[in-house]
Amino acid sequence: MPCTDAGVERIAAEARRALDLCNACRFCDGYCAVFRVLRSRRTVSAADLAFLSNLCHNCRSCYHACQYAPPHAFDLNLPKSLALVRQQSYRDHVWPVCVRGRPPGSGWGFVAGVTAASVALVALPVLLSVPPELLFGRQAGPGAFYRLVPWGAIAGVAGAVLLWSLLAIGLGVASFWRGMGPAPAGVALLPALRDALSDAASLRNLGGGGAGCNDRDERFSQARRRFHHALFYGVMLCFAATVVATVYDHVLGWQAPYPLLSLPVLLGGLGGGGMVVGTAGLALLKRRADPAPLAPGLTGADCALLGLLFLVAASGLALLALRETAAMGPLLLAHLGLVLGWFATLPYSKFLHAPFRFAALLRAAMERRGLDSLSRPGRGRGPTEWGG
Repeated sequence: MPCTDAGVERIAAEARRALDLCNACRFCDGYCAVFRVLRSRRTVSAADLAFLSNLCHNCRSCYHACQYAPPHAFDLNLPKSLALVRQQSYRDHVWPVCVRGRPPGSGWGFVAGVTAASVALVALPVLLSVPPELLFGRQAGPGAFYRLVPWGAIAGVAGAVLLWSLLAIGLGVASFWRGMGPAPAGVALLPALRDALSDAASLRNLGGGGAGCNDRDERFSQARRRFHHALFYGVMLCFAATVVATVYDHVLGWQAPYPLLSLPVLLGGLGGGGMVVGTAGLALLKRRADPAPLAPGLTGADCALLGLLFLVAASGLALLALRETAAMGPLLLAHLGLVLGWFATLPYSKFLHAPFRFAALLRAAMERRGLDSLSRPGRGRGPTEWGG
């Protein structure tokens, strides 16, 4: 259910209280970009809350290091407070406007429902039009996939859904960018963009100051960072496989399926393996995690996205392994339906955290470069030196 106005105000007030305490303490300054950005602010505005909550990578190191965490009377739980604000930011900026205020991807029900509908949309026309002996028969050789589902149908439906989702994400991120307040003036965009890409690709802010995250307790670990890398680069490799396969088909005239040692298959196999390892590892860490610094009610959205990505990768690998058997037809329909479901849920599931977080990283990089220029000799005293 959507939060009431009073509930939203309580969430914001608690996050502001926690950040004010952190700004006064500054013990965690070296842990992540949140604290480096926070120390340049005397007060925390609503725009700052949206910015800082999405800049937080939820590594939870600050919670386990905090002297004011429960059972202290201050009851300070910054990761939980920022997670609740972050979830509200998705509701505030999701597009189209008519769905704002509703929790995007609030759990298994939304993702499962859309994915089931997507699988049915792919499977039913094929089941009604393709003879059973063809659908459940052994297919081999170039064009085997297209004997069951025409390429135009695959590309047309998936392309239309993906374009809609990218449009929705782009407009949502644009709204969020404005919601973070005015961007720093006089800062070159390209160097800041390079910094943000580096931070995103390396997941620097999942480092807990270098030692790693507190995935389960006060002990540091690099496990979550590594599983995130496996998932992210797995998706990138699968995207690269799709691009190469498109060149093979439309430029060179080579139709799928391709040999096992071909570039699309190698890229897709490595990417699918990375996605399986990443999603399974992150789900296991989430299951074992200390629940105290986590926001109750948000775990469902996390697990729904991980579950869907796991099924997309696992069905693709199964299709690769069994593509010359009678199981190819059903596996192809399942895989295409799952991919379509993933595309359809992109703007309304927990996936939205990725573009929002990158926007926050870019804003932080712009601020950092702006403050660095102010603190150079002859340019005056920058805010990073205040109280120093």
